[in-house]
Amino acid sequence: MAIIVRLDRVMADRKITLKELAEEVGITNVNLSKLKTGKAVAIRFSTLEAICKALDCQPGDILEYQAEDTDSVF
Repeated sequence: MAIIVRLDRVMADRKITLKELAEEVGITNVNLSKLKTGKAVAIRFSTLEAICKALDCQPGDILEYQAEDTDSVF
């Protein structure tokens, strides 16, 4: 996937647990865990906004674009 989720890094910098952040943002631990591990396929802007507000960060601190290697042979 070309979008890398760096939520774990920002959470560690802020010393906040998954449970604490989920409660503050108002989403389930399971959904936040999916986002944190990169298994989510989408995120609502309202959720992204709430996460950024809770962590006092910018969306670019959490999400990173990385070009996929299109020359790979499988």
